[in-house]
Amino acid sequence: MPFQHPEEIGCGYVIERYVTRKDSDHPRYRELKSGRVLRPGWPHAERFARHLIDDAVTITDDELEALLGYEWRSRLTAAWLIGVGRRATFRERIGDLLLASEFCFSGSAYCFALARFGTHADAEILASYLNRYLPRTDLRYDQPAALGALLRLDAHLGTHHADRFTQPDGLWDQWVNALAHLRDNPAYTPVERRRWTDLPCDFANGWTRP
Repeated sequence: MPFQHPEEIGCGYVIERYVTRKDSDHPRYRELKSGRVLRPGWPHAERFARHLIDDAVTITDDELEALLGYEWRSRLTAAWLIGVGRRATFRERIGDLLLASEFCFSGSAYCFALARFGTHADAEILASYLNRYLPRTDLRYDQPAALGALLRLDAHLGTHHADRFTQPDGLWDQWVNALAHLRDNPAYTPVERRRWTDLPCDFANGWTRP
């Protein structure tokens, strides 16, 4: 997909306003990427979360599009804002970006947004991603995040979309076992994958719940 700097469409301010703003010791995108905001006792958690939810409410669709049309830091931040705000009108856009997998780091944020939307349509997008990328045992993209998000949606919807991936010796096992150091690693069990997706979703629920 083509990308352009937000300045080219008159939205140059969105990088400083949403992506590199500092509500802690580091720019927002860096905190979102590191997951530090999810760690108990993080001293900046309340301020960071409040500003994130405020921006998720006030950012315009045009500003989100400007961020999604640029590089990974912008896309990661936009996807978090979309997920926190449950901007489901961006479902197709997020799905296209996830399936394209053009940039590193931003894919897990797309999975977070789809998990937050919480519908069968989102589960189908995640399943399509896994169908495409789990057979590629040479690629270490966002397969763990996608599986975790799909497992979360199955639990929420009472569905079984992930079953065909997680059956013994199925696509998930084949993908994990393709690298020796991941075999028998408890962090790569389906249970752990769902837990790591639950953390950001529960975090967002805690701050957006009335």
